[in-house]
Amino acid sequence: METEESSFVSGRTRIFGIVGDPIEQARSPEMFSAEFVRRGLEALMIPIHVLPGDFAACIAQLKRVQNLDGLVFTVPYKQAAIGLADTLGPQARTVGAINALVRQPDGVWMGDMFDGLGCVAAFQWRCYPLLDQRLTLIGAGGAGSAIGVALAHESPRSIRLHDRDQARADDLAAKIRSINPAIEVTTGEPLISDIDVLLNASPVGMLSDPRMPVDISAISPDVIVFDAIVKPERTHLLALAQERGCRTITGREMMRGQMFRLADFFSGRAT
Repeated sequence: METEESSFVSGRTRIFGIVGDPIEQARSPEMFSAEFVRRGLEALMIPIHVLPGDFAACIAQLKRVQNLDGLVFTVPYKQAAIGLADTLGPQARTVGAINALVRQPDGVWMGDMFDGLGCVAAFQWRCYPLLDQRLTLIGAGGAGSAIGVALAHESPRSIRLHDRDQARADDLAAKIRSINPAIEVTTGEPLISDIDVLLNASPVGMLSDPRMPVDISAISPDVIVFDAIVKPERTHLLALAQERGCRTITGREMMRGQMFRLADFFSGRAT
């Protein structure tokens, strides 16, 4: 007999959301909702599409929803979202951006950043080294800054930074130098020669965007190529890198690398 009720949502369900523009590329709703179920929590995550002009007013009202306990932020809101937090975790204080906001039991909203930790975890799971490696990082926005800060703690030999906003690249370079002065940090056009790892933390190539963040037609097959974009999972950059014989790491692997930390961050409220 057909049931008139679902088994995954009820009036007791705690709500989490992921906010972005666009939002269809987000994989967090299915991944986090499944993780909440695995943990035995009555909670789910939903996609929330907010236009930039509505961001401040919309999130201010969302924070008043009593059964909404947390938010994840994706493109382009990771830096703007930091102003929504009453208190910040250690990664957010260093990076200057957040990708997660949780309502604590006392009503205080705490923000922190997990993208960089997820990226490093993805490399560790693949057993791909970062120590003493020569890196090129494209993108110094919210995700790029978080990744750059996390990479600084892994002691690569050098990091070449590129962002279309030179001030953002310079700011991230200063943060990396403050964390680990031994790293050779430069900014400018992205390099694909004489490097060991290429990382794309820009939104170039997301969804149906046909562009490439950098021309890698002449890249060495010895270079490891990472793309933070989660949809499509096999981006144009990763597809060409694989054709060139490079090892690759996907944005989904970064998402998986931070998911358990984020779920722990949220689970204090999802009870």
